[in-house]
Amino acid sequence: MKNRTLAVNALIAALYIVVTMLVAPLSFSNIQFRLSEMFNHLVVFNKKYFFGIIVGVFLANLFFSPNPALDLVFGFGQSVIALLITIFSCRFIKGIWARMAVNTVVFTFTMFLIAWELNIAMKWPFFATWLTVAIGEFVVMAVGAPLMVAINKRLNFEKLVD
Repeated sequence: MKNRTLAVNALIAALYIVVTMLVAPLSFSNIQFRLSEMFNHLVVFNKKYFFGIIVGVFLANLFFSPNPALDLVFGFGQSVIALLITIFSCRFIKGIWARMAVNTVVFTFTMFLIAWELNIAMKWPFFATWLTVAIGEFVVMAVGAPLMVAINKRLNFEKLVD
């Protein structure tokens, strides 16, 4: 990995952690609005952002989750799975908006893993929890998409990493 790519991914990981902590009470519950999840859209611009995102998820879950052991399995795993599905899918999808729509749906659907985690840890009902965390994820990803497109106009995410 080139130095520039490494530095940008370190910055993405740090931003993910900081933004997660800004809304910490809403980042780790059955109604989640983890604003940092909008950074998941970076992979639709360039798959090399994968590492920065997953390191950010890993560290946020390790140091700030009320259930770090479970969050490192389920939360981290959900992010890795969803990002890999999106990266694979983007090979066949043209256009940033279409890719972001697919990414949003993938992340929203895979929130069943987070619901499973919360069912194990907190004994919350699986389907109700899946619904609430999926809605939160959908809202954050849907609101985050235009924001990421606007930031991309200034930073050009596709070429920011090499």
